[in-house]
Formats: sequence, C-alpha cells, structure tokens
Amino acid sequence: MSRGKKWILRGLAVLGILCALGAALVFGLSGYVVLSTRQQFRTLEDTPPEAVDCILVLGCGVYADGTPTPMLSDRLTRGVELYQAGWADKLLMSGDNRSQDYNELATMHRVALEKGVPQADVVLDYAGLSTYDSLYRARDIFGVKKVVIVTQEYHMYRALYLARALGLEAWGVAADGQNYRGQTMRDLREILARDKDVLWI
Repeated sequence: MSRGKKWILRGLAVLGILCALGAALVFGLSGYVVLSTRQQFRTLEDTPPEAVDCILVLGCGVYADGTPTPMLSDRLTRGVELYQAGWADKLLMSGDNRSQDYNELATMHRVALEKGVPQADVVLDYAGLSTYDSLYRARDIFGVKKVVIVTQEYHMYRALYLARALGLEAWGVAADGQNYRGQTMRDLREILARDKDVLWI
C-alpha cells in the first residue's frame, strides 16, 4: 500500500473516531437531561405538591387569526385543569410578544378566561422569548420559588433542567393531547437544544 493511501486511511479513521465522539457527546448530554429530570414529572391524577407558587404555562405559537396552535391549545387546557384541581392559585403565562403582529399572550389570556379562570388569577409575562427567559423571569421578576411547568413531554425535560439550574423547585405535567404535525423534527432539534442549554447554563 502506498504512503498516500495509508495517510488517507488514517485520516478516515481519525475522522470516524471524531464523529463517534461527537455523536456520543450530543446524545450523551441530551440523555443526561432526560434521565436527570424524569423524577420531576407528575400527572394530573397525582397529589399536588404543597405550597406551589404558580402553574407556569409556556407559550409556543398562535395562528395569524389569534387562535392557538394545537400544542399551545393542549398546554392551556392542561394548565387550566391543574388550576381547577387546586395545584396552585395562579396561572403564570409566559410567551412571545416581540412585535405588534404577533402576541401569544393575548391568545393565552383570552383562552384562560374563556375556560373560567378569574382575571385576578392570570399573570402574564410578555417577555418569555425562550424557555430560559420564561424561567429566570419567573424567579427574578415574579418571585417564584416553587413551580409546576406545563409543556409537551419532549420539551419538559429541558424546562425542568433549566428550572433546577436556576434554583427553582419544579415539577412538570406534560400536555400531550394529540399527535402533532412535524414532531419528528422537533424531537431532533430538541436534542441539540438540550445540549446547548447544558453547555450554556
């Protein structure tokens, strides 16, 4: 075998090792987030934790006509169910309102009132532009120490991980009421999002 071919084979071997290590890192960090937060999951049928400050419903998208996307609709339904079951006496809704043409909070607020939650028990955070923003603002702006988070399961692991990193005592109740279009791509993106937040936090 010529020296040139040997160098090519060695280079391919090194590249293969680096790719394997990279994949192990990517999936390893994501797996750590998932495994380390599983014990914080609860269901609607569980006994509520004591002295929870609020139920935090994370925003995730509205249509141009102001109706919630299926994912947001399920989050709102689950948040109201928890409120009505006595898990907390406040609903903190956190979402994106970065422009006049897009307002998740207006939709979330309206739906909560339509479902029978009193105005006084709905608190709105208009600057929840990311999962991290929603959680640190819950802690620093709204004084939350103990929280029940409502989002879909695939996203809940990262939300709980960030909450714990921020010193919040948190539990998660998933809001997976249906099969969502494009979920496979969300699951793949979430792996990278978990990795990013582990390294960044």
